[in-house]
Amino acid sequence: MNLKELLVQFKEELSGIYEVQEIAAIFDLLVEHVSGFNNRHLALKGISTSLQDEFAMWGYLGELKTGKPVQYVIGETWFYGLQFKVDPAVLIPRPETEELVEWVIESCMVRSEGGLVSSKDDLSIIDIGTGSGCIAVTLANKISGSRVTGLDVSSEALETAKMNALLNSVGVTFVQGDILDSNATVKLDGKYDVIVSNPPYITPEEKEQMHQNVLDNEPHLALFVAKERPLVFYEAIADFALTHLTLGGLLFFEINEHLGKETMQMLNDKSFINIALKKDMQGKDRMIRCSLGA
Repeated sequence: MNLKELLVQFKEELSGIYEVQEIAAIFDLLVEHVSGFNNRHLALKGISTSLQDEFAMWGYLGELKTGKPVQYVIGETWFYGLQFKVDPAVLIPRPETEELVEWVIESCMVRSEGGLVSSKDDLSIIDIGTGSGCIAVTLANKISGSRVTGLDVSSEALETAKMNALLNSVGVTFVQGDILDSNATVKLDGKYDVIVSNPPYITPEEKEQMHQNVLDNEPHLALFVAKERPLVFYEAIADFALTHLTLGGLLFFEINEHLGKETMQMLNDKSFINIALKKDMQGKDRMIRCSLGA
């Protein structure tokens, strides 16, 4: 069976789960994962799939038909140009989080008199709710000389994050702890120049708008927050920042698009300054940056 025929089969088998364009994108990702070449390159070269590759593709199709996300099927994904291992213990990194990372990196850059741009020296950074470690590992990779810590309540997630640090050849200190438990953060007794977090922020009412394969496969611990206190993680992290952020240090959040004003007000009430709300590529309120004044 050639690639075109195999793609037709994928579209037929997955038509009730994904849109046609999504199926094509998933197919291309699997072809590259199995063969090492992208679909277009194979087509240009007139290369057909081998029996071994075809067998692997059929196996992946079987998993996809259960609704399992393709990133979990192949066990990896790309984030900000880096490769990451992913499994059901961690969220699959999203493009919106790449935008948050980009904002952090830009904010940590300084311009010299000669016009050269480089990162500030010896920055101490903590990523709270690190999950796969995509934020922590990327910042350690992209901001030279930085000292990065990743905190998460899940021991399983931390194991995946540690693998990703090794995979990308960076040193990140990973700590298990619950940011909602003040006693659990005692071990984090240092000061940080940057605190960044993409905490749980999806309310129960928003579940109906989510794709079923996300609800069935990704960790609810990292997704959902109670309706009664939708900002509970933001409040706890802000309180942590009041005592652990250096003077003039920066606090970054990825946020619920519907709670931008409420999150900004909470930060203002806690005396943070220079509070900035930023939209993502889809025009949704998605990120906040603020700093700690005197």
